[in-house]
This record gives sequence, structure tokens and C-alpha cells, in this order.
Amino acid sequence: MKSSNIGLWIAGAVMAWCGWIALDMATPLSSQGRNYSTLPEVKNATVPVLVEFYADWCGPCRSVGPVVEELSREVSDRAKVVRLDVDLQSELAASHGIRSIPTFISFKEGREVARESGAISKAKMLQMLGL
Repeated sequence: MKSSNIGLWIAGAVMAWCGWIALDMATPLSSQGRNYSTLPEVKNATVPVLVEFYADWCGPCRSVGPVVEELSREVSDRAKVVRLDVDLQSELAASHGIRSIPTFISFKEGREVARESGAISKAKMLQMLGL
């Protein structure tokens, strides 16, 4: 290999890596298209369910945590709100295609109906629940 071709090799490797990332991100999330979640709270729910996937070390998760807890108390008669620690439930998070935290997924009749990543407002959470 000539030293003048090293730049081409590096450029090719970077392009291949970017292509792999693009293909990986284009792959449908594993929970989409499924009829039911693997979460018992979702499977057996007769009301809408909002699941927050979070971690204790995550700054945005810590900031939105009290809002999620408050929402859970406010809508307890009309919906379920569940917080799921991805460090303790990594397989469950992976089965739902969680790639960033916090991620909120709302389920109705066991089906995923909405998904948002990042710290969201209480109004957005209510919207995801259809309330």
C-alpha cells in the first residue's frame, strides 16, 4: 500500500462505518409491529400505559423523574405510568428497542402507539396517553 493511498483507505473506512450506522438506525425497532409488550403492566392493562425508560445516572432522567411521579399520581384512575430502570432491566429495554434515555413509550390495548425520546413535558406525556 502506498502512503498516498492511506487517505483513501481512511475515507473508505469512515464511509463504511457511517453506512453501517445509517442501516442500523433504519432498522425498525423491535417492539413496533408487535401486538403486545413484554411488560406485565402493559399486557394486563385496561387503561393506557406510559412507560419511561430511564437510568439513575442520566441527568435528563433525573430532571423529568419528579414530573413522571406526579403524573402517575394524578392519572392513577385513568392510566398507568411506569418507570423502568434500563440498568436493572437491560434485556427488557433492548426488547423495546431503547437506544437513548429517557425514552417514553405509550401503549393502548397492549400496542405501542407513541414514542418520544428525551425529557418531555407533562402536557406531552398526557397527550401520549390520550388524556
